[in-house]
Amino acid sequence: QVQLVESGGGLVQAGGSLRLSCAASGRTFGPYAMGWFRQAPGKEREFVAAIGWSGRRKDYADSVKGRVSISKDNAKNTGFLQMNSLKPEDTSVYYCAAGLAGSDDTILMAPGYRHWGQGTQVTVSS
Repeated sequence: QVQLVESGGGLVQAGGSLRLSCAASGRTFGPYAMGWFRQAPGKEREFVAAIGWSGRRKDYADSVKGRVSISKDNAKNTGFLQMNSLKPEDTSVYYCAAGLAGSDDTILMAPGYRHWGQGTQVTVSS
């Protein structure tokens, strides 16, 4: 099993930045792709960003493209989501996820991920 723990969420003013981290432990060997999703109250969980095992391929939702950067450090079993120019509509619980995939493959759909973190709250005030 793989355990994922997010951190780095918090309260920030519009226009500010946050860097979320996702620490993986357990059976972390294998080509794991990583993704970030978010879910606001009363809304469906939505895709934010994804990165392949090698780090060469990255995909972003249109709503965050240009403001968000996903990265990972395989040696430290940690993934990151750098969020800049935050907007009130970015307020959500953010979840990281991991799933086995080809070295350069990303996973864009939630069912493709087997392992999920507990989430970290991001609140952006106007």
